[in-house]
Amino acid sequence: MTTTTLSPADQQPSVLRAVATGERVFGLPLEHGPLAPATARHTAQSVLESWGLDDEQVYDVLLVISELVTNAVVYALPPVVLHLHLHAATDDTGSVQVHVSDGGPRPAANAGGWAAQRPEDEHGRGEAIITTLADHTGTGTALGSDTDGLIDH
Repeated sequence: MTTTTLSPADQQPSVLRAVATGERVFGLPLEHGPLAPATARHTAQSVLESWGLDDEQVYDVLLVISELVTNAVVYALPPVVLHLHLHAATDDTGSVQVHVSDGGPRPAANAGGWAAQRPEDEHGRGEAIITTLADHTGTGTALGSDTDGLIDH
């Protein structure tokens, strides 16, 4: 049995959860603001490396994390929580599921926020990036208000 830590953001207490052998689960509550994507990437990088992913795999997962967290902060209400789940296989292969939960759609009058003020060429490519990575790894995506990405390793 593997013990997994649900890591806190700010003052929230840690939560431990047991999962099946060979699998890893990680959760991170995030601030609902412009620093959330960087916080998620920085924290997730250490977790992914400790799970044995190589540099290319970590890069791919961090790219998906950045896109999903940014979308949750821009288009949804708080809370925003990053969830990672490593699905291990017996032949040293597996996949990492990236899930970002949020508080549901932001009212249209408040949509966009800080990201909408950025130049047009700095946003609007998230879904294409995630879909391309999923296609490249032979996995799928389920994009919605609560968003997922699955990356094989």
